Amino acid sequence: MSDLPRNAVARTAKLASLPLGFAGRTALGLGRRVGGRPAEIVAAEVQARTAEQLFKVLGELKGGAMKFGQAMSIFEAALPEELAGPYRATLTKLQDAAPPLPVAAVHRVLAAELGADWRDRFESFDDKPAAAASIGQVHRAIWADGRPVAVKVQYPGAGPALVSDLNQVARVARLSASWIPGLDLKPIMAELKRRVSEELDYGMEAKAQAQFAEAFRDDPDFAVPDVVAHAEHVIVGEWLEGTPLSRLIADGSQEERDAAAGHYLEFLLAGPQRAGLLHADPHPGNFRLTPDGRLGVLDFGAVNRLPDGLPPHLGSLLRVALDGDHEAVVAGLREDGFIKQNIDVDGEALLEYLEPFLAPARTETFTFTRAFLRDLFAHINDPRKPQWGVGLKLNLPPQYLLIHRVWLGGIGVLCQIEGEVRVREVLSAHLPGFAEAPDLT
Repeated sequence: MSDLPRNAVARTAKLASLPLGFAGRTALGLGRRVGGRPAEIVAAEVQARTAEQLFKVLGELKGGAMKFGQAMSIFEAALPEELAGPYRATLTKLQDAAPPLPVAAVHRVLAAELGADWRDRFESFDDKPAAAASIGQVHRAIWADGRPVAVKVQYPGAGPALVSDLNQVARVARLSASWIPGLDLKPIMAELKRRVSEELDYGMEAKAQAQFAEAFRDDPDFAVPDVVAHAEHVIVGEWLEGTPLSRLIADGSQEERDAAAGHYLEFLLAGPQRAGLLHADPHPGNFRLTPDGRLGVLDFGAVNRLPDGLPPHLGSLLRVALDGDHEAVVAGLREDGFIKQNIDVDGEALLEYLEPFLAPARTETFTFTRAFLRDLFAHINDPRKPQWGVGLKLNLPPQYLLIHRVWLGGIGVLCQIEGEVRVREVLSAHLPGFAEAPDLT
């Protein structure tokens, strides 16, 4: 029998019923509008109540709903400030916390995975979880050799619950259009479903973590904990001290924000080149600033295997786009499958549409802000550019789907951090094909 909360099913059903509730509240709002209230005020109230209920339910669920909430929390920076303000604390909480599993259930998992004498493998074990998220929770412990460790325990029944939750949450994905213009959550949901089996495989996750740890061993800027032991539903890794990015987002100094944002972007680009893996779960709960100023990285359940690193065309396409060579851009995008062979494209119009995406690489430094992300989503959703915004001419090849999701999520996190980054310098160092970008100074 699953050890997930008994009322999880009821909460998921509540989540699935939100579209009906939204319709009812919209009708009520229209009634008030007839009574003389401005339409803008009524719409804002409807959005606020819907968002409040949605975030509350997501925060109480594990499995797919929690993971969906984490994916959405990355983009809270795109919300209009008047709407995002009241819910920012709730959204950022989704990034590194969830209701914990009962102690008895944790002990049962450890006994089944590490043996009945599992306590003999530790000097001490803290029954209170240090963090609890969508698929498992983490406990602090001291390994038998004296090393502080993090013990990641998968929730019993997490697999079926995750699949069920994702199917239910997919039904309310369309609500996103009412509060994050331009964000299509359907591809995100589809990708989450595809990654379920991998994220539930702790053996695969342990292998990925070990691969990252070896690639970044003794690095002055990054810290990846070694794997100490693992089983099918348990991973024991070295404990990593640090301040989660979710806390830094709430009240970090500008110096901390700048350092975190720079390291964050560098890690996303450097991972594929050094480890042959792209860390594919970029939400802030998986990153922290260590006491010595490095960026600590956790949770390797979702990765994209890129043994040859990032595709070199990414860097070269960005380079020629910055140089204004629209013919080369169209040719490159067509070669990689972003533009289908039978589609005619106005290269100059395409570069004009892509300009906001190029802006961070236009100057020596760029400050990612919430206003930048809001403008970017508004640009994507601009009805005056339907030939691009709704994907009639631009295609997303399957091999780029996860890379695209990670980069989109990464930009969302950078805009939450609100740090100044030497973007061109990072791109030149870690993005294949970009090093010869034109000197724009």
